[in-house]
Amino acid sequence: MDNVLISLGSNMGDRIGNCRHAIEEITEFSEIVKVSSIYETEAVGNEDQPDFINCAVKIKTELSPHDLLEHLNSIELSLGRVRTEKWGPRKIDLDIIFYGWQVINDDVLVIPHPRTHLRRFVLEPICEIAPDCIHPVLNLSIDDLLQECVDDKQVVKLDNEFTILQQ
Repeated sequence: MDNVLISLGSNMGDRIGNCRHAIEEITEFSEIVKVSSIYETEAVGNEDQPDFINCAVKIKTELSPHDLLEHLNSIELSLGRVRTEKWGPRKIDLDIIFYGWQVINDDVLVIPHPRTHLRRFVLEPICEIAPDCIHPVLNLSIDDLLQECVDDKQVVKLDNEFTILQQ
């Protein structure tokens, strides 16, 4: 089984509930290893929208990267995600950040996620659960990438701990 890091985000409706529901659905086809705390973050790209709730999960899965992407896209659809504008508001966003040491760049999937090292809202939650994870292209740890990140968008760790029901 491969170790995978997934970033979750939501800025519409019950933002925390959307992330929690997505994680519960991920347990249907993968083993959850770790879940980060919840972070409230400023929108990137299209800044004229509500703040996001972001978190990250580390999973183990036997699914191929492309099959995992299909499952994550299915979860997004089931939770009501509608893709109308790039970087627009969304009920849920699920991105595969790392899939073991794999590097994939095709018409459907890019792993590692191409903007990981540029986005504090992705790096902070991942650094909490996998600080020593090495970016397979940049050959730097998540902790090092976070230290070098020039993104000045606000990322605030919320006091309440993000937990899901035990399996």
